[in-house]
Amino acid sequence: MLELTTIYDYLRAHAKLLGERILQEYPALHPFNDPVSPRIDALLRIPFPAQTIALMGVVKRWQYARTAMVVAECGTGKTLISLGAMHVHSEGRPFTALAMVPPHLVEKWARESFQTVPGIRVFLIDDLRNGGDENTPHGVNEVRMKHGRIVREGLHTTLSDMRLRKQFPTPRERWMSLCARPALFIVGRERAKLGYFWRHAYVMPRSGPYLGCVVNPDTGKPVIVDDGRLTVADFEKVKISETIEARGESPCRRLHSAMWQADPEKIRRMAPVEFIGRYMPGWFDYAICDEIHQLAGDTAQGNALGTLASCTDRIVGLTGTLLGGYADDLFNTLFRLEAKRMKEHGYEWGTTGRSSFIQDYGVLETIIKVEPANNACSKAKTTSTVRRKPGASPLLFGEFLMQLCAFVFLEDVSAELPPYEETYLSVPMDAPMQEAYRELEEDMRKALKAHRGNRSVSEHRCSTLCCCIPITRTGSGRYTVLSSILNSSAR
Repeated sequence: MLELTTIYDYLRAHAKLLGERILQEYPALHPFNDPVSPRIDALLRIPFPAQTIALMGVVKRWQYARTAMVVAECGTGKTLISLGAMHVHSEGRPFTALAMVPPHLVEKWARESFQTVPGIRVFLIDDLRNGGDENTPHGVNEVRMKHGRIVREGLHTTLSDMRLRKQFPTPRERWMSLCARPALFIVGRERAKLGYFWRHAYVMPRSGPYLGCVVNPDTGKPVIVDDGRLTVADFEKVKISETIEARGESPCRRLHSAMWQADPEKIRRMAPVEFIGRYMPGWFDYAICDEIHQLAGDTAQGNALGTLASCTDRIVGLTGTLLGGYADDLFNTLFRLEAKRMKEHGYEWGTTGRSSFIQDYGVLETIIKVEPANNACSKAKTTSTVRRKPGASPLLFGEFLMQLCAFVFLEDVSAELPPYEETYLSVPMDAPMQEAYRELEEDMRKALKAHRGNRSVSEHRCSTLCCCIPITRTGSGRYTVLSSILNSSAR
């Protein structure tokens, strides 16, 4: 029997037994041997087996929950999985879907939608505003694919018109009379959150006890922070709000009082996602948030994710980078997608909840500094500092991610991909460019010799060399130009 000295030895020795136990305790929503929906065969692009398993996992997740995520490496087909999941889950009924994607991927999403879902109509949400450049498209525009390119052609409408029911019982029935086929609306996340310009909203009394003070219009009283009144200089470019808990001497229901408002002197516009959340709840059957890890911050784009999660029937998030190394990178995303579950675990939105989340699932480092006593009669001063460290507890996966996410790795689809081969081609430089590089090389040598032993200078120069100087590979795999410069400077 092998000697088990570390946890890794134990895992290797009992890997098979542990794997079977995990599958028994936590069965997958869609095991690889379960039958798949026949609607998958109707897709214009048939997914690979691993993509099919992830697709069916999302569909089965949607049968009892509103949210799902696909965590897959670049090139594994996240777009195909999300589009196929909507096609299968809709069961042949016309659906409306909203995809919020990075701005440089808008046309790519439109192209892949035409190539994947049969009979789909695609619309681009260009903006929601009054006026603007006449040469720039506005409103909601249908696009079509011609000769491999996306062109704006077909129905032109606006979000404000789409929310009207007119002579129909509901706005959706009116839309079905215009488009009785699956419809995908795509908006770049920069446009999705682009709303009105704002300005501060406060009052400066001209008389009375608060003369010259900044007063909240909702209460008629100054805003007190840390036993001091806010002044005009405290506002600057920061939005300030107040929570009202009393009206005069009488307590009242907690109210949020925003001390900012839209600026009527500038462009009047509303963020498309905010308009959808306010006036079109339930209009969209599905929502897709591509690169959802970029929506984790407490920003307008992050708030747009929460708005989509609250106003659509089903939502799926796509990402290849689940978190940036810290456990609390998921806090905002989980709260926006599954607020009820987060509250059931005792977390609340904000700094307090994030701190508790880090303590439960993150890695914290406590640094205690003990300063020596100045004399025999005084005590040493002790200071304690707690800071977060990279890492996440495995409990985070079991508590929140296992039932929410479908994971796909590049190895899962590599067998289906065509062979790949890299070939290095040497391209000679023109004489002027070669002379410029030679001068740069000489300057780098002199700098390294002048600052010999300075590690920061050496690292900076090496990074510059790797970016700028042409490098050739030898048979042994060494970079000859870089190594010759470093060797000569070391001498």
